[in-house]
Amino acid sequence: MENGAREQIPATLIPGDGIGPEVVDATVRVLEALGAPFAWDIRRAGMAGVEYSGDPLPQDTLDSIGRTGLALKGPLTTPVGGGFRSVNVRLREAFNLYANVRPARTLVPGRFENIDLVLVRENVGGFYVAHDYYIPVGDDPHAVAVSTGTNTRDACRRIARFAFEYAVRNGRKKITVVHKANILKALTGIFLEAAREVARDYAGRVDMDDIIVDACAMQLVLNPWRFDMLLCTNLFGDILSDQIAGLVGGLGMAPGANIGDQAAIFEAVHGSAPDIAGKGIANPISLMLAAGLMLDHVGRQDLATRLRTAIELTLVQDQVKTGDLHGTATTLQFADAVVKRIASAS
Repeated sequence: MENGAREQIPATLIPGDGIGPEVVDATVRVLEALGAPFAWDIRRAGMAGVEYSGDPLPQDTLDSIGRTGLALKGPLTTPVGGGFRSVNVRLREAFNLYANVRPARTLVPGRFENIDLVLVRENVGGFYVAHDYYIPVGDDPHAVAVSTGTNTRDACRRIARFAFEYAVRNGRKKITVVHKANILKALTGIFLEAAREVARDYAGRVDMDDIIVDACAMQLVLNPWRFDMLLCTNLFGDILSDQIAGLVGGLGMAPGANIGDQAAIFEAVHGSAPDIAGKGIANPISLMLAAGLMLDHVGRQDLATRLRTAIELTLVQDQVKTGDLHGTATTLQFADAVVKRIASAS
């Protein structure tokens, strides 16, 4: 059956803030060239949500994702002050999006060649449960700051099994568990124990080793090719995923998937970059690659492969690049070049 003949898949589209609408527009153009596989329900969040309803995460946006179980979102800004919690954290909690997948692969030759890593991050526990409080001493109400992280054995097993299943499906051979069990003996020790327990079910199919987080950060600079997949707790995964993005050209090249049992949200890893918003110079590759992960998720690997191939050919053969990659293309010029590549391969 031809791509355009398939029924469109309902999905929520969140343009976001800052450069969000620009990179979303570019990504939608590219998806349309692939036969418009998604039927979009466009909703607001972030600052656009505050302007619309007084809440950076309006109820009708949550309802839409609840209906579709699938969303593509641009970067969101959480307003400073006003008691608002991170919109991204709220989305993960609302739909129990416990698995964060952040791949990094070399597309543009640079300081590091042939990088092909996948980081899987536990997405709803650890220090991001936000059990923060102060202890007053004398006349200082904030004399002592305390933050408590929480990992459950069940949640650690769940993310470990997700990672091993991902490895099996995608032909990955080794998972390295990143921890700090020498210091955070309980919080990350239980994570390492659970991963070792799950790993036994995949013996002979996927290897597992482990590394302390600081040693991992050093090895990612010295010898990143020693790693295939990284399995991380919430905080360590957040930090190291930005580091591996740096190996392949920066956050403009870094897609992210947030996956739960009932819903999945795909995003650019970078922020809303208000300093360049409206200038038409933002790199849309991160969100385009996130759309590729979204296509993989819904079983359209054929379209995902076409998308990734078109992006790579646009960069490497056509030499069309945005300013952050030392090129001169605008956001939409890059999108148009990808569309041209898709059309030429049809």
